[in-house]
Amino acid sequence: MAKNEGTIDRVIRVVLGVVLLALVLLGNVTGTWAWVAGIAGVAALATGALGYCGLYSVLGIRTCPLPEKQA
Repeated sequence: MAKNEGTIDRVIRVVLGVVLLALVLLGNVTGTWAWVAGIAGVAALATGALGYCGLYSVLGIRTCPLPEKQA
């Protein structure tokens, strides 16, 4: 599982995850939307922390710069 998320992408995911989970925990989102926001928040936090997104892998997207090869 090679990292495929860049630093900015990871920061955005972590912030989004925290915001979504805060909305659920503070009761601003309820019902079905609370479940959706909670699951999305956990997924965003997990992918941001790991630096790997399975969907990016399937779609061939990579926001992480490739390591430079030394001669």
